[in-house]
Amino acid sequence: MEGRHPPGVAVHRPSRASDAAHAHGIHTIDTGHVRPRFDAAYLVVEDGRAAFVDCGTRHSVAAMLAALEAAGLAARDVDWLILTHAHLDHAGGAGALMRHLPAARLVAHPRAAPHMIDPSRLVAGATAVYGAEEFARHYGQVLPVPAERVVVAGDGHVVDLAGRALRCIDTPGHARDHLCVWDARSAAWFTGDAFGLSYREMDGARGAFILPTSSPVQFEPEAMQASIQRMLAESPQAMYLTHYGRVAGVARLAAELHEQIDAMVSLAQACDGGADRHRALVAALSGYYLERAQAHGCPLDDAGVLRLLEVDIQLNAQGLEIWLDRARRP
Repeated sequence: MEGRHPPGVAVHRPSRASDAAHAHGIHTIDTGHVRPRFDAAYLVVEDGRAAFVDCGTRHSVAAMLAALEAAGLAARDVDWLILTHAHLDHAGGAGALMRHLPAARLVAHPRAAPHMIDPSRLVAGATAVYGAEEFARHYGQVLPVPAERVVVAGDGHVVDLAGRALRCIDTPGHARDHLCVWDARSAAWFTGDAFGLSYREMDGARGAFILPTSSPVQFEPEAMQASIQRMLAESPQAMYLTHYGRVAGVARLAAELHEQIDAMVSLAQACDGGADRHRALVAALSGYYLERAQAHGCPLDDAGVLRLLEVDIQLNAQGLEIWLDRARRP
């Protein structure tokens, strides 16, 4: 449950509070994690009341509050902070942000809520991976949220934002503590990482380029496929991704995600048992994503695609390997 960042890469700080405002009172916030347009949170405004969906890290608090100000709101106008999952790039700043939001309650999946109340296991796990210095640089201090301010969102839980229903559903596949949020007003889902990654630098003539995220440690391909199909059942007009921003053309993107999940599983199985499985799988995924980017008409050259996706390829390979090893356990 650590999060996604390349060790050694400078932490980006956003130069503006909100890099996009769409219809239906939805504002996209660059949380400042890693690089511009990498890690998004959202501000939903309804009749003078507000909800955040995800929040970035401790370093993102200023950007979140600035987005409120840019929308003409104050901290006391926020009723909800909804977390899609407990990975620290999306939830690490929750405790710090909640200290600025006197009226807000935090909404989380039943598996994520305990980690928000007591984040010690999240911190210990991420520190073991990155080291104390890197952890502090990228995530800052992870503060607890008082239990009385946490609402556990089971499947179908509805958050009421000034009469606007935001419905949470259980969406495993990327992580077992993952939920997505349906907003009928905009006919869109806030998808966390359940509907893949789509970086704006790779947009082409056909629209958004997308790929699944199988990052460690709870990738489950069948569950991810089912979560995607469950979201499609609402006939969404758009998806709001954490990496990164709003995408349309949902039916095409979903079909591409399904195809890629199957292909990634096949590549992982083909590389399993080799002398250097990780290296082989990274090479196989790199070739596969390059081929898809070329077919998509991505404006970046091959070197640019690999630079942009370098960390995601590494993480996807690790997640696939953990899935392979888990499947072998009795």
